[in-house]
Amino acid sequence: MNCFSYFLFVIVLYAGLSNAKFNEKNSVLFKNSLGPKNVLKIHCTSKDDDLGYNYLRPGEIYEFSFHDSVLKTKFDCELWQGRGPTYKFYANFRAYKGSGLIVHSGKKNFWEAREDGIYFTHGKEIPKLEYKWSPIGE
Repeated sequence: MNCFSYFLFVIVLYAGLSNAKFNEKNSVLFKNSLGPKNVLKIHCTSKDDDLGYNYLRPGEIYEFSFHDSVLKTKFDCELWQGRGPTYKFYANFRAYKGSGLIVHSGKKNFWEAREDGIYFTHGKEIPKLEYKWSPIGE
C-alpha cells in the first residue's frame, strides 16, 4: 500500500506542476510552407489509429488531437510533396512520442514542411530542421 501512495503522490505532483490543464488533449499540427502548387500529402498512424490521407495546399494546416496512453502513445507519419498526383519527395518520421508512465496533457508538436525539409517546434522556440526530404524514384 505504501508504494501505491507514493505513486499517487508522484502523479498528483506531476499534474500540479504541469503548465497544461489536466486532461487537455495533445496535438500534432502540420503546415504546408512549400512553394506554389506544391501539395503536401500526409498519412499518420498509431498502434490503434489510421488517420487516413490528408492533402494540404500551400499555407494550409492539418491538426489532430488525442489523449496520451500509459502504454506509450506514438504517431508515425509519412509526408510526400510535389504537384500531385506526381510526388517527387518523401519523408517518414515519428511525429509524436509519449513518455509512457508520465502521461502528457496539452503537449503540442508543430511540423512545418518547407522546400529544404521538415521543421519542428513545440511552439515556444524557432522551428528547427529535423528531417530532409528523400527523392522518390531516383
